[in-house]
Amino acid sequence: MHSGTLRSHDTRIHPLQPRVPSLRVARRAGSACVGRAAEERQRAARQGGRCVGGRSAATPAQATLKPLTFDADRLARKSPSGIDVDTSLLHFSIITYFIDPQAARELIHPRFDLLTIPHGEGEAGLLSVVPFVDRDFRFARFPWPTWAFAQTNYRIYVVDRETGEHAVWFLGTSLDSISVTIPRYLWKLPWHRAHIEFDCTFDQSASRYERYRMTASNSWADADVELHDTGEAPKQLRGFDDLETGMIVLTHPSLGYYYRRDGRLGSYSIWHERLKATVGTVQNARFDLIDSLGLASSGDASAVHSVLLQHEVDFTIYLPPLLMNSERG
Repeated sequence: MHSGTLRSHDTRIHPLQPRVPSLRVARRAGSACVGRAAEERQRAARQGGRCVGGRSAATPAQATLKPLTFDADRLARKSPSGIDVDTSLLHFSIITYFIDPQAARELIHPRFDLLTIPHGEGEAGLLSVVPFVDRDFRFARFPWPTWAFAQTNYRIYVVDRETGEHAVWFLGTSLDSISVTIPRYLWKLPWHRAHIEFDCTFDQSASRYERYRMTASNSWADADVELHDTGEAPKQLRGFDDLETGMIVLTHPSLGYYYRRDGRLGSYSIWHERLKATVGTVQNARFDLIDSLGLASSGDASAVHSVLLQHEVDFTIYLPPLLMNSERG
């Protein structure tokens, strides 16, 4: 059994060990069944989930959105209850790519519009790879015991056509823990076992990483990425009219949707504090999932939209996930 490994200041932690004491929205017309190539991309993303409606090849209409702000409602934390989870995430990064809008639309439920931004002579969608280490995953009502494990999420940015809310569409998650069986089989989440290692050195005095590398193997989405941390706060994000709107879209989605492993629409919600991220760059990258789905070339530096890093951030995850009923799809 593989156990993920974290290196930080030459210290290793084995995650399985419990611890105790003008922004635009692209709209697609129709919901015809997708073709063979799109079905293969969906199958690869969902690992066995059935096809649930796709998109036609119609040209998208564009809608301009108003700027977003970190207001009190957006930052408010709903008190956890039941089996809700609190966790502190280490080595949290958001590596965002420009992606092919047509390929991306074939992967998301028709209820959602793909978020697009200007890119080159046209438009591009956005996908983020989000690696991190859950340092002390624990039930909010019962803080002991805690668990630690490495995780990587793959998410596409969307807007819910029924509510108008910004959200993310999860292609899936790699998790380095045998506990992946709980969300995978009990709640049918598109989560997959992987062997994940972090090799990181964080300079506390400079508030930046001297080294940041993550690798994932033996998984549905093998990966290898090395980042450089500038230690500087972001001043702008390409394609967004203002920084605050861009930061809300990329760093502060509270709702996530996905195709369950039975092909039905699922959702879960999270809360976290406003990030105080620093800007990074990609030194080297290989994300097999992005490449295999035809969304982008992960090793192409020009395909990278942005990199944001934060050494530690607290999250609340509201459980159990929901099975959604939608008029679409």
